[in-house]
Amino acid sequence: MNIGIPISVFFMFLMLILIVYSLQSLLNSPQVGLVLPGVDYPGSPVYVPFAYGIIALATVMVIHEFGHGILARVDGIRIKSIGVLLLAILPGAFVEPDEEDIEKSGRMTKLRIYSAGSIFNLGLAAVSLIIFLLISAVAIGGVGLGIPGFTVPGTGIKSQPVTILNMSEPVFPTFNSDGIQISSVVPGSPAYGKLNQGAVIDSINGISTHNTTQFQNYTSTLKVGDNVSIQTDQGSFNITTAKNPNNDSAYIGIRVGQNFVVDKNVAHTYGTTLPWFLYDLSQLFFWIFLLNFAVGTFNLLPMKPLDGGLILEELLRSRISEKNVQRIMNPISYILIMILVVSIVYVLGKGLLLSLNIHI
Repeated sequence: MNIGIPISVFFMFLMLILIVYSLQSLLNSPQVGLVLPGVDYPGSPVYVPFAYGIIALATVMVIHEFGHGILARVDGIRIKSIGVLLLAILPGAFVEPDEEDIEKSGRMTKLRIYSAGSIFNLGLAAVSLIIFLLISAVAIGGVGLGIPGFTVPGTGIKSQPVTILNMSEPVFPTFNSDGIQISSVVPGSPAYGKLNQGAVIDSINGISTHNTTQFQNYTSTLKVGDNVSIQTDQGSFNITTAKNPNNDSAYIGIRVGQNFVVDKNVAHTYGTTLPWFLYDLSQLFFWIFLLNFAVGTFNLLPMKPLDGGLILEELLRSRISEKNVQRIMNPISYILIMILVVSIVYVLGKGLLLSLNIHI
C-alpha cells in the first residue's frame, strides 16, 4: 500500500494549488460550497439527487473509515472501536485506532494509515467510473470523454477542448432521447414556483430544445431581464431572467438533463422495468464515483485535522524539528480553514438571501 503515499501527496499539492487558484474568484464565483443530497440553493456548485446521494455518501464514509482501519490492522495497530452511524438521515462510519500504537509506529506506517482512507475512496471512484461507463456505453446512452480547454491568467495562452471519446448513441439503443427534463428547480430562482421538477422542455421562445447542447447554446444568449417563454409538457410559462448568483450571466434557475424514453423494440422484448433499472444503476455508480472522488481528494488538503494535514505534518517531521513543524502547519491550516469557511458561508448566505428574493 506504499503506492498510496505518493498518490496522496500528489493530490495534496494539487488540491492546495486549486484552492490558491480559486482565491481570485472567492467572492465573485466561489468554487467551494456545501453539498447535501436532495438540497439545492442559488449558487450551489452541484445538485445531488437525494436517493443516489444518500447511498453514495454512505459508501464514501464506510470505505474511507474502513480503509483506515484495514491498513491499521495490516500494520499491527489495534482497533479500539469500529461501527456505522446515522445522523438524522445522513449515514456515517467511524474507526478508532489505538493512538498509543500509532505514536509508537514508524513513519511509513503512519503515512500508510493516513493515506488509506482517501486511497480507498479514489479506488472505489475508479471502479465506479468504469462500471458507469460500461453500462452507459453498452445499454443506456451516449458517452463523452475529453479534456476541457483552459486559459492561463495574465497570458495569451489558451487551449481548445480535446475530445477523447464521443459516442452520440448507445451501442445497443435501449433508450432514445426525447427532449430535456428539468432535474431540479432552484429555490428563490425566477423559475421557482412556476416550473416543476420532472417537466420536459419542448422549446424556449419557440426554439426547439431537443438536447442539453441546444438548451445551453440558446440560454447562453439570454440577457438579464429578458422575458422567456418556456413550453413544457405541463404547459407554457413566462419567466424573467435574473442575474446568475455565480457570475453576470442570465439565470433561469433550473438544472436540466436529457429526457430518455425506452426504445419501442426494447420495451416490446424486455419491458420497461429492466431498462430503467439499468439506467438507475448507472446513475448510482456515477454519484458513487463523483462523491468518492470529491471527498477523497478534499480530505487530502494539507490542513489539520484532515488526513492531508497529518500526511504533510509527518513528512515535515522527517526533515525539521517539531517546533518548526508546528510553525508551518498551524498557519497553513488556519489559512485554508478560513478560505473554506468564507467560501461556504458566502455561498450559503447569498443563496439564502436569493431564496428570500433579497438580491445582492
